[in-house]
Amino acid sequence: MIGWRARLGFLVPPGNPTVEAEMIALAPEGVSVHFHRMVARGQPGAPDGQEERNRMMLAHIDESVEMLALVKPDIIAIAHTATSYHLGREREAELLARLQEASGTRIVTAFGSVARALQRLDVRRIALGAPYARETMLQGKAHLEAHGFEVVRCENLAGVTNIYDETAERAYRLARSIDSSEVEAVFLTGTGMPTLPVLQALEDDLGKPVISSASAMMWNALRLTGVGQLLSGYGRLLTLD
Repeated sequence: MIGWRARLGFLVPPGNPTVEAEMIALAPEGVSVHFHRMVARGQPGAPDGQEERNRMMLAHIDESVEMLALVKPDIIAIAHTATSYHLGREREAELLARLQEASGTRIVTAFGSVARALQRLDVRRIALGAPYARETMLQGKAHLEAHGFEVVRCENLAGVTNIYDETAERAYRLARSIDSSEVEAVFLTGTGMPTLPVLQALEDDLGKPVISSASAMMWNALRLTGVGQLLSGYGRLLTLD
């Protein structure tokens, strides 16, 4: 049986090449991962037009969930952190409740996974690094604060023309640049920016937890489906139950 331990579903923004690669890399034996593209028009990954693409993905998200639910996943994660920033806390909760009732499948967001991960790490003072336009980054800051976290420092990656062309090495430099002694953990937001190859190196160099949308999303999906396997090499989060 495919996914004999757990079957995980991920809704992926159009044009995002990173989610599949990183989720496949993290999936333990017996855990299958399944993907469906959300609907949006325009230039994928460009900072300009992100708000409009967010609205289009949300306008079609019911059909997207319906299609992905056909593979009978144990959980579906909306693998787009900026969707939560666009909605805000109340509208995000309302969306998840509606989708879960309609599909009969547990639905989580990338951001919800991040919030749960930060709580598990018992940290409150955060540095936020983003590959977005500044407006979207500030929405992310506000969303973190609405969930009780203090964003000590935040910065967007300079010179981004397309998020999906970014590299893990650039994510590493961004994380290093936003760290300070007041920061308890660093959060690299955005499922399109590669992060897995540098999370452990960042923790080794900074001496504190470093998480990304990707690492939090897989950790949360595994734990919510009862898979307790610990994964080393990607930061301490994935070694926690």
